[in-house]
Amino acid sequence: MKFDILTLFPEMVEQFFNFSIMKRAKERGVFELNLVNPRDFTLDKHKKVDDTPYGGGAGMVLMAQPYVDAYESVEKFSNSVTVMLSPQGEPLTDNLVNELAQYEQVVLLCGHYEGFDERIREIISPREISIGDFVLTGGELPALCLVDAISRKLEGTLGKIESAEEDSFSNGLLEYPHYTKPREYRGIRVPEVLLNGNHREINEFRLNESLKRTQKRRPDLYEKYIKNSF
Repeated sequence: MKFDILTLFPEMVEQFFNFSIMKRAKERGVFELNLVNPRDFTLDKHKKVDDTPYGGGAGMVLMAQPYVDAYESVEKFSNSVTVMLSPQGEPLTDNLVNELAQYEQVVLLCGHYEGFDERIREIISPREISIGDFVLTGGELPALCLVDAISRKLEGTLGKIESAEEDSFSNGLLEYPHYTKPREYRGIRVPEVLLNGNHREINEFRLNESLKRTQKRRPDLYEKYIKNSF
């Protein structure tokens, strides 16, 4: 997998990959990272990449030329997808992450200020994705959320690929509760079923806990799961 990220703040993005699981995965070659700064492609001598909106209004709009030229500088694989991080996009879900993880290359466009000149959309035709119904100051954090989520699906990122397969949403339910040592803490004991070594009973317990937790916290997911189970 290769991630090409167009960002005005490559230093901020790069820091994310200097820690923990993402650092180890990158060092092992699970994925390749390429950061492209549209400022390097602007024709303005002051490295300007934004300007005031036609028709008036507050804020600044990202200019088409630097972003389109930066995008076209990226060598595309045959099995590639381009994503624009935008609150107008389709909601990010685990199913969508699974779909994106099948590509060999994901190109991500990070916006800022009042957003993109519409001609960027028209020329590049990206797939627009939103991480939620709220607005951030830039697209870097959503892009990193997407890269992190996709990377977990790739062989070699986690210690065991089963770790991703058992995450919340992987089977349509929220994940069951976890416990580790000690067996008792402040009067709260680990459920006995997790200590008896009977994997059938453990799996039944975890499924029931997932069902209860999903029904309580995400009744929409619970109803969908029950409907699809029959």
